[in-house]
Amino acid sequence: MDQLSTIILAASLFIIMLGMGLSLVTDDFKRVLIYPKAVIVGLVSQLILLPIIGFGVASLFDVRPEIAVGIMILAACPGGPTSNLIAHLAKGNTALSVTLTAFSSFITILTIPFIVNFALEQFMDQSEYIKLDVVQTILQVMVIIIIPIVIGMMIRKYKTAFALKMEKPVRIASGVVIMLVIVGLCVKEKDNMIPYLQEAGIVSLVLNVVTMFVGYRVAKLFSLNDKAAVSISIESGIQNGTLAISIAVVLLNNTEFAIAPAVYGLLMFLTGGVVIYWSSRKFAKYKG
Repeated sequence: MDQLSTIILAASLFIIMLGMGLSLVTDDFKRVLIYPKAVIVGLVSQLILLPIIGFGVASLFDVRPEIAVGIMILAACPGGPTSNLIAHLAKGNTALSVTLTAFSSFITILTIPFIVNFALEQFMDQSEYIKLDVVQTILQVMVIIIIPIVIGMMIRKYKTAFALKMEKPVRIASGVVIMLVIVGLCVKEKDNMIPYLQEAGIVSLVLNVVTMFVGYRVAKLFSLNDKAAVSISIESGIQNGTLAISIAVVLLNNTEFAIAPAVYGLLMFLTGGVVIYWSSRKFAKYKG
């Protein structure tokens, strides 16, 4: 990918994370005191179980090393603005979803370089990969995640009316940006898209479905209510595809690592729609 495309991708992620910041307030971080068990279960599901499942799925399927690494990059990037929207539409605990996204966004700054380096070591030939510099990667991820989130939160705090007015348009713009990023990758790799879909489609779908199922079951195992379980399921299974693509392209400079995240980005809207439909019917029965 050329330098201009890389800059556009980084700028797109900056806009998406800025939009997420506009929706966050300090109470989203204090909420851990209100839902301590739910937040802990959700974070364990996102930050520990998700990478383990990702490694299992990448190892189980007979895919190229680049696809396997892409799956692991996805597993290192839980949550994101899309998961909050899906949790809201699915009638889950939206506040919990936002809290988990906020915490995981900050924590993954530290975990991403270690998980990605582990994936490169496990799946790539020693002569074919460049190990990420942990400190440099943390700083780079901080620039494209934390700085825009903090800017968005500052705007929300000091220009609340403006932030509330812009929240919906920015959320819509974020969705458009995600699709444009995916379309851009598809256009660039148009000659290989059918093989990519065949190769990465099933493994990406399995990662998505299994992590959502495990997230829900773990939440129920710890006696959390259905709304919390739905949110944890979505936060565990709906990864931040744009961040994963950015890590592959911007940090690793390898578009092949972005294949699985791009394919996943198309699939997550389908599985997200299924979850919304299932959950909405489930909670409608409760009201009835």
